[in-house]
Amino acid sequence: MIILGIDPGIAIVGYGVIKYTGNQFKVIDYGAITTPAGMQLPQRLKMIYQDIQNLTQQYNPQVMAVEELFFNTNVKTAIAVGHGRGVVMLAGANAGIEVHEYTPLQVKQAVVGYGRAQKAQVQQMVKVILRLNEIPKPDDVADALAVAVCHAHSAPMNSRIMR
Repeated sequence: MIILGIDPGIAIVGYGVIKYTGNQFKVIDYGAITTPAGMQLPQRLKMIYQDIQNLTQQYNPQVMAVEELFFNTNVKTAIAVGHGRGVVMLAGANAGIEVHEYTPLQVKQAVVGYGRAQKAQVQQMVKVILRLNEIPKPDDVADALAVAVCHAHSAPMNSRIMR
């Protein structure tokens, strides 16, 4: 199964494409979609949408795993990120891909084994699990790969529940 993991945002959208077969991970690609700070929101959203479309066409994933929105105080930022999540999910749906959402707690639990793990612990485990030479940068990229790993670990249980 090819999984496209997404850490949504407006300025930076992390993505990671992994293949998961028989309990084995293979990293296909990872990186970040960045939009300029001075660009109007509709143009930034269009850019994110088009780049996600390109990724789905290039790698033909069966599944997209998207991290759910988490914010503490800045409502304006949360709304903008929510818009970004929306266009990411729309791009997946339009490509005919199953879209699954995971909370940060679920991602940490799946990758580290502890839902309150620190960001550095998640990044280190992503490096180890995926046998990478270094922790992917920026943080959004490591987070996107973590979401993909989370889906790989959760998919068997999800399919049993759906039956």
